[in-house]
Amino acid sequence: MKKIDIGQISGIGRLSFVICLLAGGVITAATKSPAWIFVGTAIGLYLLFAIKVVQQWEKVAVLRLGKYVGLRGPGIFFIVPIFETLSAYVDQRVRVASVSAESTLTRDTVPVNVDAIVFWLVWNAEKSILEVENFIEAINMSAQTALRESIGRHQLAQMITERETMGRELQRILDEKTNPWGITVQSVEIRDVKIPAGLEDAMSRQAQAERERQARIILGQAETEISNSFVQAAAAYAENPVALHLRAMNMLYEAIKERGSMVIVPSSAVETMGLGGSLATASLAGAKP
Repeated sequence: MKKIDIGQISGIGRLSFVICLLAGGVITAATKSPAWIFVGTAIGLYLLFAIKVVQQWEKVAVLRLGKYVGLRGPGIFFIVPIFETLSAYVDQRVRVASVSAESTLTRDTVPVNVDAIVFWLVWNAEKSILEVENFIEAINMSAQTALRESIGRHQLAQMITERETMGRELQRILDEKTNPWGITVQSVEIRDVKIPAGLEDAMSRQAQAERERQARIILGQAETEISNSFVQAAAAYAENPVALHLRAMNMLYEAIKERGSMVIVPSSAVETMGLGGSLATASLAGAKP
């Protein structure tokens, strides 16, 4: 929050002071009466501190003799110096608070460092001014406390894989706490979760071993499926010798159909499967230009 100081005197107030001072000087020179310079200075000082300008995104509370009389802004307004004072200006734009929790234990007793971002805004400037001494510090401390509590309720695996869920939980907790202050928490994003280097190396080895185990399981399942297919094919060929002969003939044809290939087949196999005519036909087909 910005505090009221001399730097917040409006440009219009400064201009009014200069004009009154010049006017007093001119009248004094014309009338030869030095009283006018004092009158001009007094009026200029009054306007200097009475005219205030609030930006479009800001609100400010006016206190008359210490009692709240209302909000002002945006735009230009007047106060009565000495009798009326202003609170800190309240920025009502969406703001970002960065919070972190270092070496906080998770539910499975793993120390982690977590960084988060909180998006919040003031929706009721009156409550934020009158009911909280320093609402920016209150937001930061509340967010840090809620983050540590949330880390203690989650395991490391949940924090790594379910960041959005954890962010929504933090947003709900903070919003319930800050709404009575006139502040709403729009969202919380978990930016980073850091674990010790030794644990990170151990988790990497564990993940590698798990992938290797899965690969071996898949390879074993493939071998089982292939062997089952062979068993089914053998049973089919045993009941139908003709199908086995046709399969053998197809394998020989696939082997010798490429130019320059040569397959030596025992004569007993040729006589058994009646492949003489088939081989001659395939050879003639391969010899054609």
